[in-house]
Amino acid sequence: MKVAFSSSADATVDGNFCKSNSFSVWDIGPHEAYYVTTVKIKADADNEDDRIAARAEALKECAIVYAMQINGPAAAKLVARKIHPMKTGVSIAIENIIDKLQDVLRGSPAPWIRKVLIKDDHNNNNGYERDGHVC
Repeated sequence: MKVAFSSSADATVDGNFCKSNSFSVWDIGPHEAYYVTTVKIKADADNEDDRIAARAEALKECAIVYAMQINGPAAAKLVARKIHPMKTGVSIAIENIIDKLQDVLRGSPAPWIRKVLIKDDHNNNNGYERDGHVC
């Protein structure tokens, strides 16, 4: 499943969803994780709704988006697109989150995660191309 991380340097979740201009996207499975791409948000709109919509559209292939901070309206727009928002509250290494997600995937993932995994099996590699960095 594809997971996006709000990150200024592709190593740490350190950004506010509504202000971040860079999202590191990974394809994460139970036993492997691949860096896919960095999604750059080109121009910021003056209006918060437009900023949120631009980010949600750019990340539409992702099942989960991690950010250090995310407000209610942004979370609601992601959920409406079937993207699960995750707020870390603190800066955290992307590799740490990947390790925790893989533990969940190897165990008993929540039903919504199982649905995402089944969908990904049917649409294998639809959307972003992999850059090949393995974690």
